[in-house]
Amino acid sequence: MTTNTSNDTSFFGHPGGLLTLFFTEMWERMSYYGMRALLVIFMTMTLQEGGLDFSKDNAYAIYGLYTGAVYFMGLSGGWIADRLLGGQSAVWYGGITIMLGHIILAIPSTNTFFIGLIFVVLGTGLLKPNISAMVGQLYTEQDTRRDSGYTIYYMGINLGSVIGNLVCGYLATNWGYHYAFGAAAIGMAVGLIQYRMTQHKLGTIATGPTVSMSATGIRNSWVGVLIFLLSIVVVTFLMSTGAMVIDVVSVAKSVAYIFTAIFVLYYASIFFFGNLDSAEKKRMISLLLICIASACFWAGFEQAGSSLNIFAHENTERLLGSFEIPTAWFQSLNAIFIITLSPFFAALWINLGKKMLDPSYGIKCAIGILIMASGFIVMFFAAQAAASGLKVAPYWLVATYFLHTVGELCLSPVALSAVSKLSPKRFAGQMMGLFVLTYSIGNVIAGVLAGSFGGEESGDLSGLFAFIIQFTVSIGVIVFLVALFTRKWEKPEQENA
Repeated sequence: MTTNTSNDTSFFGHPGGLLTLFFTEMWERMSYYGMRALLVIFMTMTLQEGGLDFSKDNAYAIYGLYTGAVYFMGLSGGWIADRLLGGQSAVWYGGITIMLGHIILAIPSTNTFFIGLIFVVLGTGLLKPNISAMVGQLYTEQDTRRDSGYTIYYMGINLGSVIGNLVCGYLATNWGYHYAFGAAAIGMAVGLIQYRMTQHKLGTIATGPTVSMSATGIRNSWVGVLIFLLSIVVVTFLMSTGAMVIDVVSVAKSVAYIFTAIFVLYYASIFFFGNLDSAEKKRMISLLLICIASACFWAGFEQAGSSLNIFAHENTERLLGSFEIPTAWFQSLNAIFIITLSPFFAALWINLGKKMLDPSYGIKCAIGILIMASGFIVMFFAAQAAASGLKVAPYWLVATYFLHTVGELCLSPVALSAVSKLSPKRFAGQMMGLFVLTYSIGNVIAGVLAGSFGGEESGDLSGLFAFIIQFTVSIGVIVFLVALFTRKWEKPEQENA
């Protein structure tokens, strides 16, 4: 890995390359979240309304597969950058692919819808892991600015989310959904222009592959990539002509099992065949608990883009006088709350640590799950009120997104820290890739749950919310109780026990 060792402080005391990555990621997230907030609603709208007229269970399953695939493809995107392209080129070509995907979605034709989604998935898988990795490569191992740099970068992600939801949501409501998809394409184009104009600030980091391969290995790798892309083209063509019919709900369930099996087998191979000592195995057990918590958390949290989005669209009173609140605007609440609350949570953990009251990773994750579950308690009562046929006030969703954000801040950054701290050092990269797989598992399960319990055309989502409450509370309690036992294995002194 090539690291920028200069003392560059041109961007708020940080390397100038952080500016490049900050704005590139901000515009990419603007395009991603702007489109994501529209996806399920667009699929379930009637043809007369300009939608695709999919059933809710199919729309939820497609949404789960799409968001799960975005994270899953990050594994191959990182592999391609490390061995074939280099990080800088991977981000560039990934951004172009994303932009093309949004342009295709902007075409008012149902035949091109899935093609657009595939482009966005492939592009995001290529861009997302590599731009995040390059942030760390701006700093030396001893540079104390690294954590602060990631904090600034994370703010760019959430700013992009707010911009995307506000802009695309407004356009979808007032101009039409294809205009909103077009705006997502423009956002990514702006990010690409900015990236190319300021790319020199990145210096020599990630300019080429970090893993040396023979000419034969490189050729075989490109052949494998080409075969994979051609197989996608063939399947997409067969589906578009009706020669192949796929039950997306069944596929989503199968993919959830496949992702879980991949995770279990890979994790077990490291645990049993990685030549780990006793302390490392204990830490791996502690980390497994956190991975389980992560997958279950995202299975509930990612209802934001599916069932909670539908509830906002169909069951929430969005009129303020003569102004109608765009449905997608509710999706921006999470990012707004993160921007507002992150400094308080950073200070909270520091102060608890000073007072020797800092909870273990597992306990923090359990608390995060339980707080997220409380958001669905709010939504259960909201759904009960909406079942009478009356639309409910927006504050139900505001309260839910607030609680979900608090839960996210208790779990998400803590879990990432746990992976970096508890993983055996020689498997650190692979363990981070495995942890990202929990996002995929959670996203696909979210789609399956929403379709299984919330796909009724009646619009009554109380059954879905009740199930999620039971599921997440049970998981949260189990994680909390097990973490009381495993917390002693997280401590550094256990390494030499």
